[in-house]
Amino acid sequence: MDYKRTLVTCALPYANGPIHIGHLAGVYIPADIYVRYLRMRGEDVLYVCGSDEHGVPITIKAREQGCTPQDIVDRYHKIIKDSFAGLGINFDIYSRTSSPVHGKNASDFFRKLYDDGKFITKESEQFYDVQEKTFLADRYITGTCPRCGNPDAYGDQCEKCGATLSPEELIHPKSKLSGGEIIKKKTSHWYLPLDRYEGWLGRWILDGHKEWRSNVYGQCKSWIDGGLQPRAVSRDLDWGVPVPVEGAEGKVLYVWFDAPIGYISNTQELLPKSWKTWWQDDSTRLVHFIGKDNIVFHCIVFPSMLKAHGDYILPDNVPANEFLNLEGDKISTSRNWAVWADEYLKDFPGKEDVLRYVLTANAPETKDNDFSWRDFQARNNNELVAVFGNFVNRALVLTHKYFNGKVPAKGELTQMDRDALAEIPALKASLERNLAEFKFREALKDALGIARVGNKYISDSEPWKVAKTDMDRCATILHVSLQICADLAVAFEPFTPFSAQKLREMLGISVDAGTDHRRGEQETVNTFKEGEAAALHTRPCGEALTADGLVLRWDDLGREDLLPEGHSLREPQLLFAKVEDEAIEAQLKRLEEIRKAREAAAALKAEPQKEECSFEDFEKMDIRTATVLEAERVPKTDKLLKLTIDTGIDRRVIVSGIAEYYSPEEMLGKQICILANLKPRVIRGIESKGMILMARQGDGKMRFITPQEVLANGAQVG
Repeated sequence: MDYKRTLVTCALPYANGPIHIGHLAGVYIPADIYVRYLRMRGEDVLYVCGSDEHGVPITIKAREQGCTPQDIVDRYHKIIKDSFAGLGINFDIYSRTSSPVHGKNASDFFRKLYDDGKFITKESEQFYDVQEKTFLADRYITGTCPRCGNPDAYGDQCEKCGATLSPEELIHPKSKLSGGEIIKKKTSHWYLPLDRYEGWLGRWILDGHKEWRSNVYGQCKSWIDGGLQPRAVSRDLDWGVPVPVEGAEGKVLYVWFDAPIGYISNTQELLPKSWKTWWQDDSTRLVHFIGKDNIVFHCIVFPSMLKAHGDYILPDNVPANEFLNLEGDKISTSRNWAVWADEYLKDFPGKEDVLRYVLTANAPETKDNDFSWRDFQARNNNELVAVFGNFVNRALVLTHKYFNGKVPAKGELTQMDRDALAEIPALKASLERNLAEFKFREALKDALGIARVGNKYISDSEPWKVAKTDMDRCATILHVSLQICADLAVAFEPFTPFSAQKLREMLGISVDAGTDHRRGEQETVNTFKEGEAAALHTRPCGEALTADGLVLRWDDLGREDLLPEGHSLREPQLLFAKVEDEAIEAQLKRLEEIRKAREAAAALKAEPQKEECSFEDFEKMDIRTATVLEAERVPKTDKLLKLTIDTGIDRRVIVSGIAEYYSPEEMLGKQICILANLKPRVIRGIESKGMILMARQGDGKMRFITPQEVLANGAQVG
């Protein structure tokens, strides 16, 4: 189909922390490359993103830090937004899902589906915090992981072993809010019946989009073949877009339903008059850039929402990337194992393009890939500095030296000249093909290939030697070299926009970068706090860099006379500077300190093994299950609890030093394991008969050793 325009969206970054290189390599840099390329080709493009600001992790962080969820999202929205701007990721609008425009839009979307009967209502039992009187999202439930024994696993995932869990699988689940009792309680929610769209999704994706990346197509096929299930679109929470239905107090739209609607809201916010052209006109092509963890939401769930609504176009392509590792280890925000964008911009000022270049060269397009600081240094020094920068610097410095900074006249071309110039159109064709197919790593190789052609050409032709005997020949060599420099100014604009702009300024040219939709409609609504602009960008598209009037377009790439004879150049500057060992060592030292701290913490969790005992020694211990019947604090102590327990063989009292970890109320009804035949002793005037079995890890907290399922009291362990 011939499209008139392209709408590009990027996965909304979650506003509970900064963005890191994994996000950049997986989503935002590839999208920015693609948008810049389309704009330079003269295509009509809209580039939309914003912060995802609802959901449970944000409420957890707010609770931990003693502030409101709005405080959290305001803080990280600005950090994320500034990071994008600092790296030249040039959205037409970067908005947020806490904006009034989005709140109304998401509510209207839900209400349309609700009124059309597209939801089903289901009653289910969910975990409920008795003390806090609230339903608990999975992240608000902690317990022991059944896979690895981690006592601090979440209800949806164990961050130690990476297992995906459900709260029902946790051993001894409890509330993260109160640390107290949780029960199952009935609640009703609305569900999107994805199973009703299964046949349509199979035809639309599996039959109609076989050109999608294999990782995207394969994951979609796996889900569809496995059978789709209804998915809740609401949840019991007080942070989010309220469900716009009478009787739904205390319920908000589930963040997975709310967030993708943000793409529509952001477009509506930027272009209140013409937003429907971008979302409801079949001549618009929609492309989602995401990471692989978002494939299901953008290829199955969101399209089903759009199909149910009936008024919206569907994505034409979803070029999802895999994950990027750091120094051979999985990037983890909870372990601080990451290179954060905001910190990089502070540590490496003026090297925004180096990160863009290296992350593109290592983009995890078909499989997980790795970022290392040594590779970062090598690619900068050996490719950007030694190839690209070296060629440009030699061409411009020699032109200023021999021809007063003006493009010299071209004489008769030799075979060497013609061969060099002939390589550019072939590289351009490959570059265009790879960009169109979302193969950005290969496209970057093509762009650097142009620099390699120029570098080899100027080295082989040696104009600094030729100038001693034949200035006409020297002029031709530098004329050809400068044309290749102009090619590079065009070809590298999508990949390294800061350096490309710097090169264009030295060459005295500008590039037509397409339509700027941020300047379109005067009625654009500003829903932000005073002084905060809705639009996010660095250099406006199409802004002239010089007054010379020499403007290049993408189609000019590969022409032999981009810079005319006599055209004035500006003073040359180095495009790139070497990254020294000291800067790399500092980054590696930081990571090593993080790794050592993590290993030290892990070491604390495992006490050294005690001396060996015989089987006969062990056989003397009578370990049994028991249930706590009564519990009270021992007067005038901070650590002791008096527990009356049923051992199945008698009713007895045990005094235990666990009051700093567990309240008497938490102990009531708890099944435990005890050493039943321990010799009694008197503690604070109370005879204690036995000992409770508990485990202690690195954080110092005592945890009960309990049966995986409820057993009769008195069951022997051993």
